[in-house]
Amino acid sequence: MSLTQPLPSLAAPRQRVAARWWAYASPQAFYPVAGRLIPWLFGAALALTALGLYVGLCIAPTDHQQGDAYRIIFVHVPAAWLSMWLYVAMAFWSAVGLVLNTRLSSMLASALAPTGALFTALALWTGALWGRPTWGTWWVWDARLSSELILLFLYVGFLALQAAIDDARRADKAGAVLALVGVVNVPVIYFSVQWWNTLHQGASVSLRSAPTMATPMLLGLLITTLGLWAYAIAAALKRLRCIVLERERHTEWVARLPELHA
Repeated sequence: MSLTQPLPSLAAPRQRVAARWWAYASPQAFYPVAGRLIPWLFGAALALTALGLYVGLCIAPTDHQQGDAYRIIFVHVPAAWLSMWLYVAMAFWSAVGLVLNTRLSSMLASALAPTGALFTALALWTGALWGRPTWGTWWVWDARLSSELILLFLYVGFLALQAAIDDARRADKAGAVLALVGVVNVPVIYFSVQWWNTLHQGASVSLRSAPTMATPMLLGLLITTLGLWAYAIAAALKRLRCIVLERERHTEWVARLPELHA
């Protein structure tokens, strides 16, 4: 190579990769990708959830304080984690759609909301089932329980607000504002047991310290969490495809889809 020749630019490959990924921001490009991912995700969800529940219900030892009643955590804790993280994801994609005006981002936020509401309701229900034998009551106005209930109201409010507005773009913007305002409730849920004196126990799994549970318990909990995550992503992608078809039904590419003429 001559010393006078310019060195090859390292930015060009990065720009090509970025352009390739940016292409999937189009509903038309992402629709078939989501369709290919959904069966694999549902399969992984079924296998991982079944394995995690088997480890948690059949292999994990009995807790010396709560007995077998603690085993509700293998559904309750993953559901509670997902209820918070799905709201954060919904708020993130709402913000992306609001700032960059990308249609797919707003559609994805709308697709995440029902699954997030489902896991929030599941977390509250299993928490009540756990609270009855341990606290002696189905419900207390505990800081964490109350903030988790507020999270369910935020999900329902997001869905109701979008359904009340006929224009999809206006509905996306209104929902995005609500999602971004409501996301401040997520750290309140997480830190509530540290900020206030509550009946709810502290975290047994933390990135800053070693887990306080036996290895089979932790293993069952993490495997079930991965399974429910796979289900949540698959359900959101399935719903996203339905939203894409509804909003893009007048476009030429939707009219050419083979599954619509099968």
